[in-house]
Amino acid sequence: MLRSLSPFSPCTRRALSNLYATVASSSQNAYDVCVIGGGHAGCEAATGAARTGARTLLLTQKLETIGELSCNPSIGGVGKGTLVREVDALDGVMGRVADKAGIQFHILNRSKGAAVWDLARWLTAQQGPRAQIDRTLYKKNMQEALHDYPGLDIRAGSVFDLVFDHSDSSTSDRWGKISGVKLDSGETIHCSQVVICTGTFLSGEIHIGLKTFPAGRMNDAPSIGLSASLNAAGFKLGRLQTGTPARLDGTTIDFRGMEKQLGDLVPAPFSYLHRDVPNAANQIMCYQTRTTPETHQLIRDSLHLSVHIQETKKGPRYCPSLEAKVRRFPQKDSHNIWLEPEGYDSGVCSRDMTRKKLKRLPDVIYPNGISCSMPEELQEPMLRTIPGLENVKMVRPAYGVEYDHVDARELGATLETKRIKGLFLAGQINGTTGYEEAAAQGTVAGINAGLAALQRPPMIITRADGFMGVMIDDLIVKGAEEPYRMFTSRSEYRMTLRSDNADLRLTEIGRVAGAVTHERWQAFVDTRTRIQDTTKLLQQFRLSPQGWRSHGFIVQNDGVLRSAFKMLRHADITASALRDAVPALADLDVDDTLLSRIDIDGMLSLHCPSLIIDSRLRPICSTSCPAGS
Repeated sequence: MLRSLSPFSPCTRRALSNLYATVASSSQNAYDVCVIGGGHAGCEAATGAARTGARTLLLTQKLETIGELSCNPSIGGVGKGTLVREVDALDGVMGRVADKAGIQFHILNRSKGAAVWDLARWLTAQQGPRAQIDRTLYKKNMQEALHDYPGLDIRAGSVFDLVFDHSDSSTSDRWGKISGVKLDSGETIHCSQVVICTGTFLSGEIHIGLKTFPAGRMNDAPSIGLSASLNAAGFKLGRLQTGTPARLDGTTIDFRGMEKQLGDLVPAPFSYLHRDVPNAANQIMCYQTRTTPETHQLIRDSLHLSVHIQETKKGPRYCPSLEAKVRRFPQKDSHNIWLEPEGYDSGVCSRDMTRKKLKRLPDVIYPNGISCSMPEELQEPMLRTIPGLENVKMVRPAYGVEYDHVDARELGATLETKRIKGLFLAGQINGTTGYEEAAAQGTVAGINAGLAALQRPPMIITRADGFMGVMIDDLIVKGAEEPYRMFTSRSEYRMTLRSDNADLRLTEIGRVAGAVTHERWQAFVDTRTRIQDTTKLLQQFRLSPQGWRSHGFIVQNDGVLRSAFKMLRHADITASALRDAVPALADLDVDDTLLSRIDIDGMLSLHCPSLIIDSRLRPICSTSCPAGS
């Protein structure tokens, strides 16, 4: 039974559509774009398509699970945090929602040793914003964002099949083109573009010990019909695996003696539209413990009781199960575990701004680092071999998931399939793993689906433009034999593709494509102008060595005039520290966050000017053409 989740009628939503976007007015389809799946890829694909002006429908099995954090209660990290910023730069929703739902914020790798500080300070591709997320707050805020989104309708329904048109002569070089989707209720919804964002639900199967049963997530049915439909169209399907750890009762954990993991006193938001975050003064505390040799022995003794670990399907190399760690690193007698509260509503352990006052213990804990699929009756004994968990009780067992994916070499740079016109794929169906990777693909696929529906030029993100361009290029050229995860090391231009400058790299590209709202564009133009004005001021302000020494800065006494911008090449000098020496800085509306971005540009101007020039030349890249061109 389908029901509308939108508080507005389709007509009202179309009236609220972006003022600058062109809305298709002469179409016989019920919708321009249908997005299948309400996970991270689906949310970004649906909103991205709607921003272009395309009439968009998001279809999901359960309305209440839109925006669900299926695994870890965190977003961002090294590489991944840059993807979130890039999604935000293209006016996506993940960053804004994460800021509202974040309960601990931390810039990873911000602190470096003195020996590497001068280089590492500006190499922020090696740093990454990360936040612990309240699951309930994230889902609530994501659903609110989507329900009020102009041009977007949401309906509950399971897509059983795709509807194709083979009569169009313009698609003679393809198997066919999309003309709609068919629901398991028998209803057909007509559309010209479809974005499939099914995550682990595509013929998903859960493994707990030797038990297996069909599911895309615990208590959620898989999508079976779509796999058959894709297979019939000739797509090459493979199987991949992932897993999630048990959830623990925090009141049964002894946190004494564990290493505390604190957030930053001044949190850095994900979104360029935000100056701060609502939960800055009420951040939670995480803890670190480790497995033991006894833990590993129990794992080895039970390997034959796990169908998941015996299968030949590949799981994530960079976020492996505990069984995989024990087998892969037999010489190690312990592995790190991070105990992460799942949110405020379960009674989390929080601190005040002095980091001294402990309020209450957490109820539900996510043990990051020990996903497994061993038999349920053996999981609790295994957990009790870990320091601090000697009396722990499980709230929910760990399990593994196996699911279908499509060979991403079937796609073009827009994430449209080469085989079927109007069919786009995003997220784990393309062989990736992670919320952030899914959201980035959803953004690109959704925007391009909307542009295709409106017969407008595609938006291509190259390897020189962003991490999302690197990821897409890797996928469509190499495919994914194992779940793909974004790392800074995958990018040739990681010194210029940083989390701090995603807006300067991508927002204008999105605006030209017609996928960035007026509000976002005005905020970006203001930020860019302030950066340019401040940089110009620092470049024009010059002092002699004696002048700089009079302000307490140690420089070589060589008689050479130095600009304030050139002074930023020194590892211990920041633009903020130059305020007294450059009085005109006080006349500009610049905060420390903006000045820190200029710090990086100043350091970068010394170490890799040729790299900046090279990246602007748009290197040889397989993503130079969209699918079918």
